[in-house]
Amino acid sequence: MPPFSVLDLAPVPEGSTPSDALRNTLDLAQHAEAWGYNRYWLAEHHNMVGIASAATSVVIAHVAGGTKTMRIGSGGIMLPNHSPLVIAEQFGTLDALFPGRIDLGVGRAPGTDQRTLRALRRDPSAADTFPQDVLELQALLGPVQPDQAIQAVPGAGSNVPVWILGSSLFGAQLAAMLGLPYAFASHFAPGALMQALQVYRERFQPSAQLDRPYAMVGVNVIAADTDEEARHLFTSAQQSFTNLFRGARGKLQPPIDNIESYWLPHEKAQAMNMLSCSFVGSRETVRDGLEGFIAQTGADEVMVAAAIYDHSKRLRSYEILSEVREGMSKAA
Repeated sequence: MPPFSVLDLAPVPEGSTPSDALRNTLDLAQHAEAWGYNRYWLAEHHNMVGIASAATSVVIAHVAGGTKTMRIGSGGIMLPNHSPLVIAEQFGTLDALFPGRIDLGVGRAPGTDQRTLRALRRDPSAADTFPQDVLELQALLGPVQPDQAIQAVPGAGSNVPVWILGSSLFGAQLAAMLGLPYAFASHFAPGALMQALQVYRERFQPSAQLDRPYAMVGVNVIAADTDEEARHLFTSAQQSFTNLFRGARGKLQPPIDNIESYWLPHEKAQAMNMLSCSFVGSRETVRDGLEGFIAQTGADEVMVAAAIYDHSKRLRSYEILSEVREGMSKAA
C-alpha cells in the first residue's frame, strides 16, 4: 500500500484572511503528522486571493517548525519564476533548519497569468530553459566542486531531494532522463496521466538520487461520514473550477445545495474533466475508488488535495482518509 501525503494550497475561504489560512495550514499539518501522512507539500501560486502559499519557502518553514517528523516541501516551486541560486539558498536554509525533512518539487509552469509573470520580472520564455535550470539547481545543492566560483550558502552539499512536477509528457521525460522522482498533477490535469507514467517508467535512468522510478500521483479526496455530505462539500471545488473558466478567481466559496444551478453544461463538462481524479464520499466509497485508481496507476505514493470550505470538515476528511488507508493496508 503506497503512502499518502498532503498537498496544500493554503486556501483562503470566503470571509477569512490569509492569516486564517496559514493558521489552518499549520493545524492541518500537525494533524496529518499524527495521522501518519508521509509528507506535506505546499504550492506556489501568485495573484490569487484564494491561495496564501505564494511565498512557498516561507510557509514551508512555518509548517516544518510546527511539526517534528513529517517531510515538508514544495509541490511545487515554479522554477521559471526564480534563479536556481535563490532556490538553492532558500531550500539549503530550510534543510539546515530541518535536516533530512525537506523536499524540493519543481515545475516549469508560471503558476500565474502572463501579466503577473511580468510583475515577477521573469521572461515569459524562461520555461524554455527549465531542464538547464534543474541541472544548475542540482549542482548548487550537490557537493562543492574544485574551483567552483559560486556556491549556495546554505545549500551546497545538502543534496536536498529534487522532484519533477508535471502534467504532460515533458516532465515525465525529463524526470526519467535525470533519474528523479516524478509527481503528476492529476488532481487538476489528468489527461496525460497514464501515458506520462508509462513514459517515465520506460525511460527512467538511475541516478545518484534514485535507483528506480518513483511516481507520485495527485488526487482530490473529499471524505465525510456520508456520500451526501461529501458531495455537498465537493461543490466548493466545483465552483472554483467553474470560476476559473469564467475568469472570476476568488476565495474558496462555501458549499451549495445544487451545483447544477451554478454551472452551465459546458462548464460542468470542463470542470468534471479536470476533476476526474477525485474521490468523493463516505469511507467505503472513497476506499473503493482509491483501490481501483492505485491498481490502475501503480502509484508509489498518493498526494491528496482537499479544497473544503470549513476547516473542521477538512480535518475530518483527512482523518477519514487516514482510517481508509489503514484499512487498505491491513487488507493488503
